Amino acid sequence: TVELITGFGIGAMAIQVDVGDDESFEGLRDEVLAAWEGVDLVINNAGVSAGGSVLNASMEDWHWMLNINLLGVVRGCRLFGPVLIEQGAGHIVNIASFAALAGGPGMATYATAKAGVVTVSEGLRADLEGSGVRVSVVCPSFFQTNLLEGFRAPDTASLKMATALMRDARESAADIAEAIYRAVGRG
Repeated sequence: TVELITGFGIGAMAIQVDVGDDESFEGLRDEVLAAWEGVDLVINNAGVSAGGSVLNASMEDWHWMLNINLLGVVRGCRLFGPVLIEQGAGHIVNIASFAALAGGPGMATYATAKAGVVTVSEGLRADLEGSGVRVSVVCPSFFQTNLLEGFRAPDTASLKMATALMRDARESAADIAEAIYRAVGRG
């Protein structure tokens, strides 16, 4: 992603963070503010994947999914939102999924977390009205990514379905990133 962004002549940096850990995220904010004079764009784009239904996904998987895919976004918004408000400008882009709008069978934990991202984004957008800070939520369908590397599921059917959908996807992560870049540029 950094390579794609810098290819447009814009400065960027990548820092690995455990989005499920509050202190790790606070360190990210501090490191970014030490390196840059301000923040123009925050993209909350960490995610994990899991399969299973409401009834057969383990509570451990529910907690794991919600902590990373939903609360990771909340952490990013809470830590960088005040920075952007103080600047009077900026943009927060939260990455959800088409599954948030139309979750399929065997995707309960993932779809629920991503639906939460949509709701958080809509609420944050209303909260920041008039602040100069914009909020967007992106809901891409399946695209080629490494999301399935840590896939968790109580059965193999969910993984087989997700693998087939990912394999047949025509768009890549770079395609999605470029579309986001263009959309943010348009305001």
